Amino acid sequence: MGIRDEYEFENLVNESENLVIDEMERQLALAKNQNTCRCEDCILDIAAFALNVLMPLYRVSLMGSVYAKNAKRTPYVDDVKKAVAAAILKVKANPSHAT
Repeated sequence: MGIRDEYEFENLVNESENLVIDEMERQLALAKNQNTCRCEDCILDIAAFALNVLMPLYRVSLMGSVYAKNAKRTPYVDDVKKAVAAAILKVKANPSHAT
């Protein structure tokens, strides 16, 4: 029996993903991003590019989620905004989907 079978790894959550996805929604709704491709490849690329430059915020408990939600009131939010904006520009310039 492997470690994945013995423990609840579903409880291990990277709150950075939630922050990035929320920020992607906000920024993609802006007029300047209306022509950004919304295919699955491009959306996932934007998320991946942004997450790869951000510090992860993993949690495994309710207290951890409270801590992670407090990150919304810190300079980390500015990092998320910048990372998402840069990722959108990168994917717009170099979409990975087949044309």
